[in-house]
Amino acid sequence: MRWLTWEKIKNEIAIWQQAALPGIILLAIVIILRLTGSLQFLEWVALDTFLHLRPPEQMDKKVVIIGINEADIRSVGRYPIPDREIADLIGTIESYKPRVIGLDIVKDIPIEPGNSQLVKTFQVNKNLIGIEKVLSPDQIPPPPQLPQQQVGFSDLIADQDGKYRRYLLWTTNPQNPKQDKFSLSLRLTAAYLSAQGITLETGIRDPDTIRFNTVEIPRFLPNSGGYVGANADGVKTLLNFRTGREPFRILSLKDIKTGNFAPNWLRDRIVLIGINASSVPDFFNTSAIASLKIPGQVSGVEFHAHACSQIINAVLEQRPLLKVWSEPWEYLWIIIWGFVPIIIGRMTQSVWKNLLAVGAISFCLIGIGYLLIVPGWWIPVVPGLLILGINGLGLSAFAFYQHDQALKFQIKERQRTIEHTFDVIHNGPLQTLAHALRHMRAQDLPHDKLLWELEKLNHEIRGIGEYLKLKALSPEESLRLGSGLKLDLKRSIHELLYEVYTSTLERDDLEYLETLKVKTRTFEPIDDKYLSLEQKRELCLFLEESLCNVGKHAKGVRRVEATGKEKQGCYTLIIKDNGSGINSSCESKGTNQLKNVARNLGGNFKRESLSPKGTVCQITWPLVSSINNNQGIKNWLKALF
Repeated sequence: MRWLTWEKIKNEIAIWQQAALPGIILLAIVIILRLTGSLQFLEWVALDTFLHLRPPEQMDKKVVIIGINEADIRSVGRYPIPDREIADLIGTIESYKPRVIGLDIVKDIPIEPGNSQLVKTFQVNKNLIGIEKVLSPDQIPPPPQLPQQQVGFSDLIADQDGKYRRYLLWTTNPQNPKQDKFSLSLRLTAAYLSAQGITLETGIRDPDTIRFNTVEIPRFLPNSGGYVGANADGVKTLLNFRTGREPFRILSLKDIKTGNFAPNWLRDRIVLIGINASSVPDFFNTSAIASLKIPGQVSGVEFHAHACSQIINAVLEQRPLLKVWSEPWEYLWIIIWGFVPIIIGRMTQSVWKNLLAVGAISFCLIGIGYLLIVPGWWIPVVPGLLILGINGLGLSAFAFYQHDQALKFQIKERQRTIEHTFDVIHNGPLQTLAHALRHMRAQDLPHDKLLWELEKLNHEIRGIGEYLKLKALSPEESLRLGSGLKLDLKRSIHELLYEVYTSTLERDDLEYLETLKVKTRTFEPIDDKYLSLEQKRELCLFLEESLCNVGKHAKGVRRVEATGKEKQGCYTLIIKDNGSGINSSCESKGTNQLKNVARNLGGNFKRESLSPKGTVCQITWPLVSSINNNQGIKNWLKALF
């Protein structure tokens, strides 16, 4: 039982080594593609899709957007909006006691009329945050009347596909590396939370990130999630956009002027003022937000609102921030999914069953990715889907299927051999045995005849054993001679040479062998360590071809002598005859074959005429463990000649 179990284990290992190799190669290719960044576009699409499909959330009332739309611009009658309008808007909002106001409108130069009024507004309001541009080639300074602690940069960073998924919270001033710069959203968030006694600090687990209370902002790294080699300067984080048809309350300039809102909508809130008119180029591409007014585009002021909202709600309400696994865990996850289709292919061993199983497992992988994005975990899904799609539906299934078909063919061949063997036994030994038993019972068969019948039976049974042994040989382990005899190349070389000699001289298609009177052969044994199966094949073919040349060209031959002897580390195989000799013009093809055999063995071939008549053909080669040892062959040839 233990032996059978071990045999099954060894067979299973052999199957996996052969059939699973394509799947493992594909897994390695997918990992290389991911390491080189070839999959990051697909992984970004997967991230956007999962974020887009999340269940809707309630409106975040902590953040209110005052969006100046197309109707407001037409009402004012011009663009850019004059400073007086902005000053009046800020003054009105301030009267409702918001916790902090963010002005997402560039105000580095005066837009008359009303600039002096706006300057005074900047000087009086201490909870107002203005913006600047620090990352663009042409930096845009903040309003000069605002102190640095009331300024945040509004620069946003796009991915290579032109979409926005990350948010830069902190960086250094490119013109003055010693000067820290904070984003608009970080300034607004810090001001909002400081009113509740929560201050901005550096991280504990990650000292290079930002922390509010016990909540650390997951820092974006060059290879975070599906990114490969991305710029991670400063403190960036992945943006966990808020879902729902109305993530935030949005009021217009007209709503503020006419008082078309409830006062408590602004009290103790973050109020963001910006432009969301479609004619103003302040929109950014994204596929992660559902129910956008302009499909695939979100205004800059709304983008900053999402950044504020995610940090505030993470600190106050434990809303998840987007996180990723460390790289070792990600690649372990990919490797696990790389072996899943291989296992499926081995278990199903059917193309259609494999298709069904792989389809179901693919949906499971997508479901896992979606379920984990809800609590904020972005895991690799695309590499696993690629492996399942290509490996599961193609390579592994086909490899295991082919292997299974090959096994079935082998079983069928063995069954056919068994049936044929039974027929041979039935028609041969069983008939002989039945004949002998019948005469023994009748006691009408002489003793010598009965002995002959038993000897015949013994010969027939042994012949069946030899038949089965040769039938089980693979093409690499066997050689079929011109006489039809099949040789087992695993036998000793001297036994094989005897078989070749005897079988070839018994052929009736070689006319000059009919005159043979004397046949002598002596082959000294050679240790198997000196010869591979292929070298044994070459030597058998050499002897067969030499004897065939005698039968075809040595007219009047009466004696053939074949000897094999070892001397001083070399072995010489000689075939002599006393025929009329071989006409070189008639045997060029056979001669080339003999020379090739000698060359492959690393030996020397020689054929010459004997006096008064006859021919000698011989090959001599060194007995070394590996004839590929070129230096050893060169030394032997040098000593020989």
